[in-house]
Amino acid sequence: MYSIENLESRLKIFRAKLTEMNVDSALITKRESYMYLSGFTGTSAYLLITTKKAYLLTDFRYMEQSKKQAPLFEIVQHKPDIYDSINEILSSEMVKTLGFEDHSVSYSSYSVLKKKLSNIELKGIGLTVDEMRSIKDEQEIEIIAQAVKIADDAFMQVLPLIKPGITELDVAAELEYKMKKLGATGPSFETIVASGLRSSMPHGVASEKKLELGDAITIDFGALYNHYCSDITRTVFLGQPDKKLLDIYNIVLEAQLAAEKGAIKGRTGKEVDKIARDIIYSKGFEGKFGHGLGHSLGLEIHEEPRLSTGGNKVLENNMAVTVEPGIYVEGLGGVRIEDTIIIRDKNPLILTKASKEIIIL
Repeated sequence: MYSIENLESRLKIFRAKLTEMNVDSALITKRESYMYLSGFTGTSAYLLITTKKAYLLTDFRYMEQSKKQAPLFEIVQHKPDIYDSINEILSSEMVKTLGFEDHSVSYSSYSVLKKKLSNIELKGIGLTVDEMRSIKDEQEIEIIAQAVKIADDAFMQVLPLIKPGITELDVAAELEYKMKKLGATGPSFETIVASGLRSSMPHGVASEKKLELGDAITIDFGALYNHYCSDITRTVFLGQPDKKLLDIYNIVLEAQLAAEKGAIKGRTGKEVDKIARDIIYSKGFEGKFGHGLGHSLGLEIHEEPRLSTGGNKVLENNMAVTVEPGIYVEGLGGVRIEDTIIIRDKNPLILTKASKEIIIL
């Protein structure tokens, strides 16, 4: 999944961060974290990383796969009680402190960890791996770009199929089918198709509602490709819509383009969010854009940092983020437009290519 060079670099950076925290080993249990650090994509694994060695513990089902995918790790088939195997390794390595992902480990799991590893000092390492993942390398950007292209192409193939009388679920099913035919392993999240009055619901997942002439149709979907996510939203119209909806579309597009242009290195997520929010509010729609402008994405569909009113993190080059303003008016409908972009100094790389011109089917 990843080059050896990228994996070696990640382990080196991770170990340096452990040293800064005075932690001499770490137990990695979150799937996205162990995929990122090891290259192993199976559903059951524990990474035990010390200052000099790296172990991947898994069960019989994944022994062959892990040996192929995680060449920098010593593969261990763990005992029925995983903590017996962890204890053996910690003892052999004379480990005194063990870092763990306290943001993703449940309280019950922590309680077991503390009980089973009673001779080891446990230290939370926070979002260390998540923060590393926020900066994408070129290999990751290429994968995300392909995930975006799959979604783009699927959208264009589905547009001719959108007719009065078909359901929102029909549109969602066609999109997901087309994405798989184009190489996706599946959707990166539950597909949203919200039409007519339902388009005023930002997360109106596809329903049995039939499409009607005059409907605004908000379609929010993404492709999962090589374990990476894409995310796109387009709002189209079936037949001539209410003029108010066309006006709203143009306002959202203006806000989206301005925020996208302003999503540059050195700005905070809050500052970029404000660009779009100011435009929308100045047009009389204060309170009608009730979600954040966007989020990062990668191995997960929602990652940090966020473009929102609470987004205090500074954007850095090679972060992958979405820009998705919207206006939602109950009793009328709504419009949202979303692209996936890569932060690149003062010229963001816009990965999403699907047209943002008004589409009337």
